[in-house]
Amino acid sequence: MTVIGINGSPRKKWNTATLVDKALEGAAAQGAETGLIHLYDLDFKGCVSCFVCKTLGNKSYGTCGFNDALMPVLKKIAQADALVIGSPIYFGSVTGETRSFLERLLFPYLTYTANYGSIAPKQIPTAFIYSMNVTEEQSKAYGYEQIFNTNARYLQMIFGQKSETLCSFDTCQFADYSKVLMESFDPVHKAKRREEVFPSDCQGAYRLGERLAGKVSR
Repeated sequence: MTVIGINGSPRKKWNTATLVDKALEGAAAQGAETGLIHLYDLDFKGCVSCFVCKTLGNKSYGTCGFNDALMPVLKKIAQADALVIGSPIYFGSVTGETRSFLERLLFPYLTYTANYGSIAPKQIPTAFIYSMNVTEEQSKAYGYEQIFNTNARYLQMIFGQKSETLCSFDTCQFADYSKVLMESFDPVHKAKRREEVFPSDCQGAYRLGERLAGKVSR
């Protein structure tokens, strides 16, 4: 079995990437082959509304026909047995690259039939990991839960299985807060969160990866 991890953060060694990597470690411990893809390494666009994926008789029907650096990734996911996507929250939503990726991943499989449907090649378990600078209480006040639920709903609609969500709140944003103008946050508090709470988030991500692989092996 193969589990693909998507890092939608521009940083490869910080919160989001670490959590996705931990999820893949958990999947690997259950015998899965894993692959981690950094979206910011790729030169790609979001959906360009060409509709070749919806055009009957077209060779690209049901798949994205826009050939750029994301195409090989989409093909890998089509053959994968599970998928975990990670993104930090920027200005109240996922990163731009993550949003563009989701458009290209989901829209070709969505059918404009009554009540909509999916022609994804197979049903697979999925999960979304979010990291954010705000607390859990603030995320609720800002309406972030709607974003999380919407993404989970679309992943379930397309890939046929209930999608998991894992959130890492109040994360440490900088290794050295003294180098930036940051009056809104307490560096001591952030360092303490990084030391005491983030390891638990990593354990949660590891267990998430174990569950994803476990669903595949059943």
